[in-house]
Amino acid sequence: MSNLWKVRLSKSAEKQYEKLKKSGSKKPSIIDVIDFLIVELIQKGPERVDWPNYSKLSQDTYHCHLKKGRPTYVACWKVFDSKLNQIEVYYVGTHENAPY
Repeated sequence: MSNLWKVRLSKSAEKQYEKLKKSGSKKPSIIDVIDFLIVELIQKGPERVDWPNYSKLSQDTYHCHLKKGRPTYVACWKVFDSKLNQIEVYYVGTHENAPY
């Protein structure tokens, strides 16, 4: 059995991701940072203690900051099947609109 995790974006996170992608920011862009977080979630699982302002929101939900400043960008994710190593990123966007 593989130790890799399967990561998917929820429909709302996909829309947020596409909206951020179209905004076209400088390199590294927020999209690059989100992509890197997803790679780490796949390879290392949901507990990303090495990310800025990482915290466990509940038993199976997590968040971290992607980019500090104004605006601050965050990501939120949850383990939706621990037996099958499956994670869903359900929010990527500004801290002001984060669902916590």
